[in-house]
Amino acid sequence: MEEPPAWENDGLLPLERQLHEAARRNNIGRMKELIERKVNIRARNHVGRVALHWAAGAGHEQAVRLLLEHEVAVDDEDAFGMNSLLLSAWFGHLQILQILVNSGAKIHCKNKEGNTALHLAASRGHLTVLQRLVDIRLDLEEQNVEGLTALHAAVEGSHPDCVQLLLEAGSSVNALTQKKQSCLHYAALGGSEDVARALIHAGGHTNIADHQGASPMHLAVRHNFPALVQLLIDAGSDLDATDNRQQTPLHLAAEHAWQDIAEMLLVTGVNLNLRDKQGKTALAVAARSNHISLVDMIIKADRLYKWEKDHVLCRDPRDPSGKNLTFKQDHRQETQQFHSVLWRLASRHLRPQEWKKLAYCWEFTEAHVHAIEQQWTGIKSYQEHGHRMLLIWLHGVAIAGENPNKALFEGLMAIGRRDLAESIRKKANADPGTPRRCTAM
Repeated sequence: MEEPPAWENDGLLPLERQLHEAARRNNIGRMKELIERKVNIRARNHVGRVALHWAAGAGHEQAVRLLLEHEVAVDDEDAFGMNSLLLSAWFGHLQILQILVNSGAKIHCKNKEGNTALHLAASRGHLTVLQRLVDIRLDLEEQNVEGLTALHAAVEGSHPDCVQLLLEAGSSVNALTQKKQSCLHYAALGGSEDVARALIHAGGHTNIADHQGASPMHLAVRHNFPALVQLLIDAGSDLDATDNRQQTPLHLAAEHAWQDIAEMLLVTGVNLNLRDKQGKTALAVAARSNHISLVDMIIKADRLYKWEKDHVLCRDPRDPSGKNLTFKQDHRQETQQFHSVLWRLASRHLRPQEWKKLAYCWEFTEAHVHAIEQQWTGIKSYQEHGHRMLLIWLHGVAIAGENPNKALFEGLMAIGRRDLAESIRKKANADPGTPRRCTAM
């Protein structure tokens, strides 16, 4: 055990304090001298700790045996309900635990928080101690005052080996705490992919809602664990589940601007129409927080979903899972020339309201336009708004495999800007490097 602060020995007489120190340091000679002087070997400090506690917690076999030979009480508890056996489990001292058991220590004991030796060993990842306790057949489903089982404790501590041991021993993978949290909830809080995978493989339910209505997916998103989010997606989690604030996982990703996680969710085809308790969609949440890139990603996804409904052939047949689909900004070199065309169009040629006319022509919704124009940087904000809209539009053109020059020409003609349409067509015809078709971005 660690060096105790001075106040740990308050309440002890000088010789009693020396016995505690000797037990903690495994100073057997001094302990024998003090015992011969009839020191009170059961003397407690102000938190109820006795010499045996220090020896057991520090893993000192000789000191423990010496004290037991002089018939100390093996089950004495301190003010926190910790006895020597619980301390040996907490600090991972298997030999000490076995000595105490052989000396008659109570196996079925718990501290003031309701933690058994199983809880304590599991929470600290002491595999060999845990194996011994499992062999003794302690109750695997014993819950502490918060309702955690030993399996919860092992998951919370992110100890995969201990988790696997308890699962193989028959621990209930879907046991719930007082707050209705399963072991998967605790894995999501800790971000342990290995632990979560083991729980799912053992039958862990991915859609259990806790006291706040949050599923493991909600927690994995909120705490920004992308790998765990993907694991839960692959395990069939309900991605449209809502918590007590009526927030979906995408609402949370939008609120915190977790772009990688948002894209994982968007690629699966989540419901973008769901509203939280404030009546806001995930798009509105992202716009309110001025998460510009995320706003654009959600609009791209919304437009893609609509396009997929209108077309028999949706995703690329070579990529049915959509793993190569992205809603992030395209930085590929081969598309930069056309991007420059769009930037010049938005910043130099389109008048203040014309970007909106183009947007409506291309079936952007009122919600899309409103979300884009919430980014306000001054009277020339329309230039940035127009550029963003054009890049979002280009993403859809790429997905559809259309000719961007032709589509842009038709759009400009539709809003009465023949001059711009003809100018862009002439430049496209004159420049052999201008793309005639886009590939999926």
